[in-house]
Amino acid sequence: MVAEISKANFEKELDSPRPGLPASPGEITNTLSHYYRGELGRMISWRDRIDRTSNWAITVAAALLSVSLSTPTSHHGVLLFGMMLITLLLLIEARRYRFFDIYRARVRKLERGYFAQILAPDGEPKADWAGAIAKSLRKPQFLLSYRGAVQRRLRRNYCWMYLILLLAWCLKITTPKLQTEGNPLTQAHSWTYVIDNAALGPIPGLAVLCIVALAYLGILYGALRRQMDEGEFVQGEAHV
Repeated sequence: MVAEISKANFEKELDSPRPGLPASPGEITNTLSHYYRGELGRMISWRDRIDRTSNWAITVAAALLSVSLSTPTSHHGVLLFGMMLITLLLLIEARRYRFFDIYRARVRKLERGYFAQILAPDGEPKADWAGAIAKSLRKPQFLLSYRGAVQRRLRRNYCWMYLILLLAWCLKITTPKLQTEGNPLTQAHSWTYVIDNAALGPIPGLAVLCIVALAYLGILYGALRRQMDEGEFVQGEAHV
């Protein structure tokens, strides 16, 4: 009895009408308009998530700068902790950026290949944009590596936050007035004083300085190293 019911339901599904593809130019235009709005909404949603992470990073950096430099009793490790938090937010934002990059690429292909041709035809329309979007819809893939996303967001926003935190940290460990003992001197009198101030718990100051220097060399390399732009990044300069 159960087998007969399942067979009947299967035959009913085969006989039921399937959604047809748009046949007329008007139906195609209407479908593309709805699809464009949908992809634009997803792109804006992921862009909002990216901006939210950047705002968190700016807020964290500003708060920790205020805490560290406002009173001599605050430890310079607060700024090092801020660098770690900024790194965490950078990694989160890079992941979000990879998703945003997928939808941004689809929207721009549709805008450049279809809507731009409607507004101002420029020679024969190229059909590769439609094939590229269809391929992305059938099998979505990231267009940018995680490392590339980190470097791109570092170069656009986070390198400046790292620079500000580094300057504040250097000011904190080299200015006696910002130390707990409240020394009236305006600047450090020796490298030994700076190294001693850079100590972090059981970690000696020289090791902390070396770790920070190596970390910032990596940040500098990531910010200055540029890869060949591909896809949408070749088309003009108005991109994120």
